Amino acid sequence: MKPQYQTLSLAVALALSPMAWAGGGMQATDLDTIVVTATRTAINAEDSNVPVQVLDRAVIERSQASSLLDLLRGRAGINLANQGGPGKLSSLFMRGAESDHVLVLVDGVRIGTASAGMVMFQDLPLDQIERIEIVRGPRSSLYGSEAIGGVIQIFTRRAGSGLRPNVSLGIGSNHHRQASAGIGQTGERGWFQVQGAWQRSEGIDSCRGTAEGWGAGCFADEPDRDGYRNASVSLRGGRKLGETVDVEGHALVADAFNEYDGSVFGGNESDNRQQVLGGHLRWRPNDRADVNVRIGRADDKADNHFFDHASGVRSFASNFGNRRNTGSVQGDLAVDDEHLLSAGVDWLRDEVTSSTAFTVDSRDNTGVFLAYQGSFDAHSVEASVRHDDNEQFGGHATGSVGYGFKFGNGFRFTASAGTGFKVPTFNDLYYPGGWGNPELQPEESRTLNLGIAQFGKGWNWTFNAFQTDIDDLIGYDTDFALLNVDEARIRGAELTGFASLAGWDVNAEISHIDPRNQSAGSNHGNWLPRRSRSTARVDVDRGFGDFRFGVSGFGSGARHDDAANLVRLPGYGTVDLRLEYAISSEWTLQARVTNVFDREYETIAWYNQPGREYGLTLRYRAGK
Repeated sequence: MKPQYQTLSLAVALALSPMAWAGGGMQATDLDTIVVTATRTAINAEDSNVPVQVLDRAVIERSQASSLLDLLRGRAGINLANQGGPGKLSSLFMRGAESDHVLVLVDGVRIGTASAGMVMFQDLPLDQIERIEIVRGPRSSLYGSEAIGGVIQIFTRRAGSGLRPNVSLGIGSNHHRQASAGIGQTGERGWFQVQGAWQRSEGIDSCRGTAEGWGAGCFADEPDRDGYRNASVSLRGGRKLGETVDVEGHALVADAFNEYDGSVFGGNESDNRQQVLGGHLRWRPNDRADVNVRIGRADDKADNHFFDHASGVRSFASNFGNRRNTGSVQGDLAVDDEHLLSAGVDWLRDEVTSSTAFTVDSRDNTGVFLAYQGSFDAHSVEASVRHDDNEQFGGHATGSVGYGFKFGNGFRFTASAGTGFKVPTFNDLYYPGGWGNPELQPEESRTLNLGIAQFGKGWNWTFNAFQTDIDDLIGYDTDFALLNVDEARIRGAELTGFASLAGWDVNAEISHIDPRNQSAGSNHGNWLPRRSRSTARVDVDRGFGDFRFGVSGFGSGARHDDAANLVRLPGYGTVDLRLEYAISSEWTLQARVTNVFDREYETIAWYNQPGREYGLTLRYRAGK
């Protein structure tokens, strides 16, 4: 067997063992785990009729992940592609859909660039995150555009009871340095949390391409380290106003500097800012009614420069700025203990400012939705419909239904179907030089999901199978003009699990997709590019007194880097080791080795990935 497949085979074997057959990854479906993203209301993860996963702060710290992307790697339904190490441009594919077919929220505020349709996952600091909710499958009937493959909601740090300071300091390979500190307090009438974080790495040589020849990666000869640094601050606070009204405000600002291999035209350095601001008012006039009002603003800015190492001169290359202003009102009415009605209005305004002049640089969207959730003994039903009125594309309707049935021995069956859509980006529509097409229409999807799960004491497992058909995908015709010419059919299955036996905690996640291009022409039947058909992740942890040991195995099958399927990237596997020592109830020392066997692999052709790395972190958390 080839070395790059050995770890993948090990991960699959572990995941298929009876001990590992359990719920969706680390604490993914604990009985008391609450999720709000799947239905826009609070429900138990076990009761969701669509696949969900929750990663909380304890999971984040125990994993010793160095970035958000590292934490998400190998999670069910998720494929990642990265351009050369920490801080580099990264794409996330949910259930085989396009990278701009996943909706991302931070504390309820929609983020991402309206110009290119990207979410800068690499610039969202993990030290600022309290919890992540992942919903797999379409949620356009609740959220509108972009939620074809799923929704990821990130919640920033929040205080526990009492006064809770925290500190962490870390060092690692490639001159990695990290520090974070925060303090929070929860009282009888209010709470607050302030968190600061800083990270720096000298990085690796991100691209092995050359400036000569067609298809040579980054088209640059820069065999040097490409560093990255990120400084961020977040603030969350809330207060009760009387007995029926709560208010909350939150802010996250992350400034990043990124070096990459590039040219005088596209630059080789970037100064980036991610900023999310929001406010939330909740009114509960009685035990049956709940009204939520939210406002938010997300800014994404990038200033690109070219640094000439020979002359030491730094020259301007380009800048891009995106702003998303949002507002929503949602009312929930409990008809009785088993039936809930929800209705709401969402408003969104996208604005683009850049050194590239767009013919149109802003647009508004208003969405209205209605949802129902009901329980009938062992049966549960949910349904939602939504109508979006977009300034550029007019009206668009979406809907979804879900059904769940609990039967003996902890088994639960689920079925759901939903439609989704994605409006074209400003780059798709108006990029100068004839590269855009203002006649483009939204992409549309239809998804069916069937699932079965079993929940036991200290173990559980879930299995989901799905099919997604996407029409009017934006692609290029034979004259390289953008048109709604492509179609795709994606079939897949996900097996996830958790078991706690004899002091060992085992979490496993396996995903398989068949993402096919259904478009007419020479690419018909090809795999959609940059998606691995199979991924697997296994996390095994065990405590020994004051010590805790963990190992993670990750495997990814082969993928193609191009639509023609001419450039094939082989599969690979990695193993990570971690050790934790509780110095006291409040101090913890962590050590890790990632990519233990120093595997060489690429997720995008020509772009390198880190080899074996070491890390050491000291953590302090009061009241642990």
